[in-house]
Amino acid sequence: MLGVLIHGDASFAGQGVVYETLNLAETRGYGTGGTIHIVVNNRIGFTTSHPLDARSALYCTDVGKVIQAPIFHVNGDNPEAVAFIVQLAVNFRMAFKRDVVIDIVCYRRHGHNEADEPAATQPMMYKKVRNHPTTRKLYGDLLEAKGVIPQGEADRMAQTYRDELAAGKQVVPEILTGKKNIYRVNWSRFRSAKWTDEYQTAVPVSRIRELGARMNELPEDFELHPRVAKIVDDRIKMASGALPIDWGFAENMAYATLLEEGYHVRISGQDSGRGTFFHRHSVLHNQRTGDEYIPLQHISEHQPEFTVIDSILSEAAVLGFEYGYSAASPNSLVIWEAQFGDFANNAQVVIDQFIVAAEQKWGLLSGLVLMLPHGWEGQGPEHTSARLERFLQMCAQDNIQVCYPTTPEQMFHLLRRQVLRPYRKPLIIMTPKSTLRRKISFSTLEDLANDRFDPVIGEIDPLKPSDIRRICICSGKVYYDLLEARRERKITDIAILRLEQIYPFPIADLTRELGRFTRARQIYWVQEEPQNQGAWYSIQDTLRLVMLPGQTLGYAGRASMAAPSGGDHQKHLERQKALIDTALAQKPGEETELISAKPQLAAIPLVAESTGGKS
Repeated sequence: MLGVLIHGDASFAGQGVVYETLNLAETRGYGTGGTIHIVVNNRIGFTTSHPLDARSALYCTDVGKVIQAPIFHVNGDNPEAVAFIVQLAVNFRMAFKRDVVIDIVCYRRHGHNEADEPAATQPMMYKKVRNHPTTRKLYGDLLEAKGVIPQGEADRMAQTYRDELAAGKQVVPEILTGKKNIYRVNWSRFRSAKWTDEYQTAVPVSRIRELGARMNELPEDFELHPRVAKIVDDRIKMASGALPIDWGFAENMAYATLLEEGYHVRISGQDSGRGTFFHRHSVLHNQRTGDEYIPLQHISEHQPEFTVIDSILSEAAVLGFEYGYSAASPNSLVIWEAQFGDFANNAQVVIDQFIVAAEQKWGLLSGLVLMLPHGWEGQGPEHTSARLERFLQMCAQDNIQVCYPTTPEQMFHLLRRQVLRPYRKPLIIMTPKSTLRRKISFSTLEDLANDRFDPVIGEIDPLKPSDIRRICICSGKVYYDLLEARRERKITDIAILRLEQIYPFPIADLTRELGRFTRARQIYWVQEEPQNQGAWYSIQDTLRLVMLPGQTLGYAGRASMAAPSGGDHQKHLERQKALIDTALAQKPGEETELISAKPQLAAIPLVAESTGGKS
């Protein structure tokens, strides 16, 4: 295969993603064997009147110098020179497997678009363009002057071409007629699948133990860092059932089981090998020699490839690469992990243009997974939010999946479900940060063997359903704050449900869980995110659909904020306590008292209560 990219001169020099993508060319995990970049240098990217308005470099292709790519400048009015340079570029690429750049110096006859009037901003250039013969005219005259074709033959050929177009005839030869494209992926079996289709992700305990032992076998004389050695020792105990399983064990075990079943796994991002929060350790480092050892590459003799890449400090180019990889490999688990969920901001164009809309626009499917660490830890605005609200705003027509797992077993089943179920839609996971080490969240080996991913997790404490007066529904880390506070305060009349899959919304699952508490009159949505963020505005109407007649819907969470969070840790703790107090308020009107007692919190309002009912 040979990758060919066609650029405009203004975009090649001006768009940062071009540099980011070029910077991938020689790195591990992203090499394509060389790409040919063709720059159509028509010198009017928009309405720039001078090259110095379009770039700082002399040539629009100078960015190619960062990878020492050959750069060929060729006159676009000379077709034979262009053909020669293209062949030269292909020969270089095939010989050296490196990127090549071709700068075709030409012009744009009709301005920025066919309805544009370029002379309004480039009067001198377009005086010359109007008086300049077309490339076809120049080349036709040259061939006639040399006697290659008879006089008038060029005009006749052009007219014949136009006539065939007008008659609806095919004017381009079918070069691949009768030949099977071995690179084309057959997505047919994935197109009719639904997210509710049955699947099986449970794995027998005996197999988990066997794989766990295999993953923790190290080469001789391999010295681990003491902190990593403790993690590996704990994983050995987890595999034997002596310790509850944590998030790192469950995630690695999901990869191990998939690899053993014949599925290729690829994960990339900044810190993916170790994990930003020191939990994954899929790549181990010998403290004596610096050598690396990747246990997941040694699961079985004939296993598929396990690839884990610490990417360059880029989001847009790397996420774009992984999206393309997933679109060409439906039976692989392809994951891009942001260092913090906020970093997805830098790849928003890839999310908007491709991940959420490619199926609608072009019929393209993808099973790409985005892992976005998300949660209010008091770390400040740039290390808190994966902007859950943005993804939910873009949800429509079952285009993506948005999940927020709260236990290691849920993560295990969620990752396995992504490839074992014949449903290929991008999966957005709000992944934990501090919860990675929160023991109350840990699971057991039996949870991996006897369960599956639950879109909704019901009440886990032995509360009496007839005593429940309020139901709190939440997603993510805030659940454990609610649970611990409720247990500490010995509250027995408030149930807590977890919405683990926010889109597609699991109406049937949530309806079933709510149906256990028919005497509850209040439904609260509880979230850590500010009121104008998170899931509240996206799901409140759906929540009203599943409520029983006479129930009211309220909100407990932070007040609306321009930033995702504040920068003062003490204020963070106060706000977190206030939203928990609001959700677990015991007396009628106590919510208002709690709010007014802390005016510096900008008030945590309850949404005007509304009566629910099935429609």
